[in-house]
Amino acid sequence: MDLVEREFAVDHLKMGMYVNRLDRDWLGTPFPIQGFFVNSPDDIEILRRYCQSVYVDVERRQTAGEVVSQRPPAATRLEGLRNKVRYVDTTTFSDEVPRAREANRNANAIASRIIEDLRAGKKLSADRVQDAVGPIVESVLRNADAFFWISSLLKRDSYLYTHAVNCSAMAAALGRHMGFPEDVLMNLATGGLLLDVGMTEIPENVHSAPYALTDEVFWAVKKHVQGSLRIMEEAGIHNTDVHDMIASHHERFDGSGYPDGLSGTRIPLFGRMAAVVDSFDAMTSQRAFQSAKSRHEALQQIYRCHDKLYQRDIVEQFLQCMSIYPTGSLVELNTGEVGIVVAQNHARRLRPQVMLLLDRNKQPYERYPTVDLLSHNEKQSAQTVDIVASPEPGAYGLDPTELYLG
Repeated sequence: MDLVEREFAVDHLKMGMYVNRLDRDWLGTPFPIQGFFVNSPDDIEILRRYCQSVYVDVERRQTAGEVVSQRPPAATRLEGLRNKVRYVDTTTFSDEVPRAREANRNANAIASRIIEDLRAGKKLSADRVQDAVGPIVESVLRNADAFFWISSLLKRDSYLYTHAVNCSAMAAALGRHMGFPEDVLMNLATGGLLLDVGMTEIPENVHSAPYALTDEVFWAVKKHVQGSLRIMEEAGIHNTDVHDMIASHHERFDGSGYPDGLSGTRIPLFGRMAAVVDSFDAMTSQRAFQSAKSRHEALQQIYRCHDKLYQRDIVEQFLQCMSIYPTGSLVELNTGEVGIVVAQNHARRLRPQVMLLLDRNKQPYERYPTVDLLSHNEKQSAQTVDIVASPEPGAYGLDPTELYLG
């Protein structure tokens, strides 16, 4: 069924209406980035503080089950907003790198073992999943740049398990950025790790074929969502957040996704987040049928699809989380030098810390100096150093995985 919206002044709202959108961004309000039923006069009163009008899904009616499962009243959500976690890095980049390297190595080893076991017909181990995601979340909480730096330097031996680890870390990082508590970050990381475990039931030569899939084969590949959900259930993982991520990470905001063709805020919040995370890592991965995009270009492509394939608010949060030039991106400076982004300056996202690999003549440095574009430009009165391009992976013959930078 298509979404049928109608604009209502807040004063004209009635109990049981489903608010699909606000006349402003969700961010900065007590409400989650998703729709909700008007359950009480308190909901209307709090809406009045933030909006003049809202958009109501006039086709949606509240069922008895939804009344039970509905989120807490708006007043409770407001309290939740006050207690929203505001994370700060607790270790420096250099101190976290060794622990990030170990967390990444551990997660890749476990993810690889999980995939091998599933392909051999064994059941997923819930304990093993937690052993993988626990150190990821801990590292991301301490300093997310360090984990993404290490991830960018590792060879991707298998798309399936490196994609799982990357999605796990990015989902946790996005949740951290959005201020979810740590137990929710664990759910996000778990969902990210398990998004595509159902692909183990599909012959590897099918989903890694170096050509476009036929409609018949693509239909079979789509069934991996149901496979992933069944594998999760059989492992005894009954977490709603994880289920929502797996079930809806291929749904799209305009209703063009699968398996259910959900649209807008009918897609669970964590499914909308997972769609962005999953797409970004897929775009930046070298695969048999496509070349890897630069991290910067992948972000631009996702942004161009906001409010089409992805929800605008989620896209904006992801861009803020990853920054304009994400850690691990190749960048070219206006000096002619080429480097790789090591860490972010979150106060000035166009001024990250960059490890220089090539000089202005595109010759490799013997040692790789690091320049902090923020502090450099504040101290230098002569030439301002700016990023002017983000080359595709492999440009100038650079492969960070071959340079032993970590």
